[in-house]
Amino acid sequence: MTEQQLEILNNKRILITGGAGFIGSNLCETLLINNIQVVCLDNFSSGKLENIEPFLKNKLFKLIKGDIRNLEDCKAACNNIDYVLHQAALGSVPRSIKDPITTNDVNVSGFLNILVAARDAGVKRFVYAASSSTYGDHEALPKVEETIGKPLSPYAITKYVNELYADVFHTTYNFDTIGLRYFNVFGKRQDPNGAYAAVIPKFIQQFINHESPIINGDGSYSRDFTYIDNVIQININALTTSNKDALNTIYNVAFGEETTLLELTSLLKSYLSEFDSEINNVEIKHTTNRAGDIPHSLASIEKAKKLLNYHPNYNIKNGLKEAINWYWENLKKQK
Repeated sequence: MTEQQLEILNNKRILITGGAGFIGSNLCETLLINNIQVVCLDNFSSGKLENIEPFLKNKLFKLIKGDIRNLEDCKAACNNIDYVLHQAALGSVPRSIKDPITTNDVNVSGFLNILVAARDAGVKRFVYAASSSTYGDHEALPKVEETIGKPLSPYAITKYVNELYADVFHTTYNFDTIGLRYFNVFGKRQDPNGAYAAVIPKFIQQFINHESPIINGDGSYSRDFTYIDNVIQININALTTSNKDALNTIYNVAFGEETTLLELTSLLKSYLSEFDSEINNVEIKHTTNRAGDIPHSLASIEKAKKLLNYHPNYNIKNGLKEAINWYWENLKKQK
């Protein structure tokens, strides 16, 4: 964080919804390290107390156990707040296909609740997690913010609705927002367990346990994998930018590099084998493609570079090395 950013955020209170989750807890940590006041709102449906346990004794940190589906919880959380980093959501395309109603309740109704509460509390800026799933069936690569297709899952629909609400709140109430379309974020504290675990932590855990990772399809599907520190950088930039042209729009958050699932598993196997040579012998298995999955995802990050001064430092390779070091240490402790 730059001195100028620290000066802007000094003595400000920042609400992080979903602050006990993977991305939220990393944002909490970065702000607290820089002596910035943080309020965390989480209902612990997917967030974990262990993610924020080190912060609980910090005088600059406040935890509110609440649910964004409850407007009163949102109002309480937004009291005396200067900025909001809205990370709370029910992620996962497959989960949304299985249970679209709950996904909609959290991601649409919950989003509207926190948006209204932030507006009514006089919050200066509302930065929210959008999603690359919004590009839907639009096939052109790289993905450019102003051109999207039809959503392919209930989850994608909910995240697009968030963007529409944010735009309306700016035009109707003059309320400043910035949406960040995350592309396959990975890094420390991302949960490897559960039916809807993200691919990187799940595969890392399986390799460590000498279990075969299962790739959906032939492995040719590709993603723009984005290390957590890149995501933290653009969130802080979005909070602190003084560029009026950068407000009330959407940005891709990625590295701008395509990696197939076969390439990913090869990198994981190679890096993890440095810790345990037996991982070299673990077989990769395949199954059918998942419903709602887009074949390829690659972001243009030119808009974020130009307007938000976003310059990601971690590509897939050095990001994976950082993540693997963390997982090796923490998953080994659990065994």
